[in-house]
Amino acid sequence: MEGLLPVVLVVILAMGFNYTNGFHDAANAIATSVSTRALTPRVALAMAAFFNLIGAFLGTGVAKTVGSGIIDPPEGMTGLAIVAAALVGAIGWNLLTWWYGLPSSSSHALIGGMAGGSLAAGTTVLWDGILWKIVIPMLVSPIAGMILGFLAMTAILWIFRNGHPGKMSRNFRHAQTVSAAAMALGHGLQDAAKTMGIVVLALVVGGYHEGDSIPLWVTVSSALVISAGTYAGGWRIMRTLGRRIIHLDPPQGFAAESVAASVLYIAGMGFQAPISTTHTITSAIMGVGATRRLSAVRWGVAGNIVGAWVLTFPGAGIVAAVTYWLLALFI
Repeated sequence: MEGLLPVVLVVILAMGFNYTNGFHDAANAIATSVSTRALTPRVALAMAAFFNLIGAFLGTGVAKTVGSGIIDPPEGMTGLAIVAAALVGAIGWNLLTWWYGLPSSSSHALIGGMAGGSLAAGTTVLWDGILWKIVIPMLVSPIAGMILGFLAMTAILWIFRNGHPGKMSRNFRHAQTVSAAAMALGHGLQDAAKTMGIVVLALVVGGYHEGDSIPLWVTVSSALVISAGTYAGGWRIMRTLGRRIIHLDPPQGFAAESVAASVLYIAGMGFQAPISTTHTITSAIMGVGATRRLSAVRWGVAGNIVGAWVLTFPGAGIVAAVTYWLLALFI
């Protein structure tokens, strides 16, 4: 039991991160649909929770990247302390940015925490994995989201240039039900998998699992917890994404959600890259909004968001490093 208890505690901590990930990133899937009144907040949250649950079962590539491609901690208590410190760093950053209503990345908070805890312990950080699987996708995905958002909205404006505005608005509100569901599915594919990966890592270093396969109970519990967190909602961040960057209409909301969901699927299924749902939807909203005119986007708010993005890695990493040093006093 002495060996099992620390593993159980780290798994519980991972599920705590998973829950904060759910309510922190709920806005990613539903902010645009709620702001355009395509869906009521509670209906949108329930739908997002359901599709997050389904999305968690779509693939394990992202989980394997997080579980074995970022750090190489030693087995035993030191390895468990590194994983625990990473989770504390990620949870702390999630709560801080949620409090200020900034849509930062739970994914990059977790990766930053893993690197910070590992560096504090003097163990191996797989920098090649971080570069190719984290940093490059982190830079490419928001650029792709912005460009594709601009192009998608431009195409919609051209195709429906002679359409009746009122009828268009009603039809795109209906279409947003589908695009928001697709976004929530992509969020489940990406973010539930990150928790699966960190749980498997804890099981491996604790001596209760071998390899990078994902046990079914890990998949099911990760899916259920992130769905519960999603249903709890993230109202502060929802306001930022849905209204403070730009006031979206239904066609713009549909374009932003469709583009962001597509990028999430391509990254998760095609490249097994744990990209940020937050970065992707935010940049897509900016690209869509820029089709109206550049000044329509509140670039000051966007600048604050980018600032939070830049600080996520070192912020979560520092919290994780301090946490590890504190835990090391007891191991």
